[in-house]
Amino acid sequence: MTAPQKPIALALSGGGIRAMVFHLGVLRHLAERGLLESVERISTVSGGSLLVGLLLQQNGMRWPTSERFLSYSLPALREALCARSLQWGAVRQLVSPLNWRFLLSRANLLALTLRHEWRVTATLSDLPELPEWSINGTTAESGKRFRFKRSDIGEYTLGYASAARFPLASALAVSAAFPGGFGPLSLETGRYEWRKREWDVPVEAAEPTSPAFHRLHLYDGGVYDNMGLEPFFDAGRQIPKQEGCFLICSDAGAPLAPGFDMGPLNAFRLKRVADIMSDQSRSLRVRTLVHYLQQAPSSGAYLSINTPVSSNNNCPSAQFASSFPTTLRRLRSDEFDKLAAHGAAVAERVRTEFGLL
Repeated sequence: MTAPQKPIALALSGGGIRAMVFHLGVLRHLAERGLLESVERISTVSGGSLLVGLLLQQNGMRWPTSERFLSYSLPALREALCARSLQWGAVRQLVSPLNWRFLLSRANLLALTLRHEWRVTATLSDLPELPEWSINGTTAESGKRFRFKRSDIGEYTLGYASAARFPLASALAVSAAFPGGFGPLSLETGRYEWRKREWDVPVEAAEPTSPAFHRLHLYDGGVYDNMGLEPFFDAGRQIPKQEGCFLICSDAGAPLAPGFDMGPLNAFRLKRVADIMSDQSRSLRVRTLVHYLQQAPSSGAYLSINTPVSSNNNCPSAQFASSFPTTLRRLRSDEFDKLAAHGAAVAERVRTEFGLL
């Protein structure tokens, strides 16, 4: 397959280690066709953010070529993710009494793990200009998408501040700070100079502002949009935000498990209700995107982890991948291989049946 005429905008969803490895399979499929060089924009959430951060770190803060990804990046990440646990790495940070203050804000512990154990020591300003990368979080105070980019951090209701010294590890930890798992990362707004502008005003005309909150609590981007679509797709108007890009959405979000067997005193009843609301929000985003792609099939592709890749309706590959727990634990090599193979197989099926790229 020859390289596409359009640049690629790549949205990588959340889903912990499951998402990281499923996306690796999708990237493998693209790399085998020499298409990683066409990726010009990336938007990530949670596991997708961790994956891209580690991928850039191991390649000297450069996006890998297709050849380097296949020969070096993929096997290196397989070895790392099957040898170490991001989850237990965060727990190990509590060995130091100085870190006990982060016990209730555990994203800080994940950030320390990324810096000290995974050597993610870069700042956002160290990121490459291309692909342009949006790392997505959620602001608890406003309920809006808080994004980290090479040039700045912020969201439209509060304003934006320079990202020059902001640690990449902290941005990745925010993106993966799911409530109940890692908790929020706390950010003091007074440490930054903020600017704000109206929608129809040029960026250079932004004016100084002071956010309404002295401290922000930043959660997983999946709380707002687990697919990472918002930077690329206007769901309300059902049009892409960047003309001329081929949008690929790799969605490793777990489907809502059927059944309800919780007694009246079970505290997890509330979690089930939250899961239902989250699933409905995600389903609406999926339907909107798929409807757009049906009207403009040469404009993008949607790759779902729940897609069967065999004629068997109860596809074992899809069942294994979609039911894999949302965790950041160390993987066994056979688990890694199954998840990555399923990601590549989903991309291949979409390419064959619907014309991916």
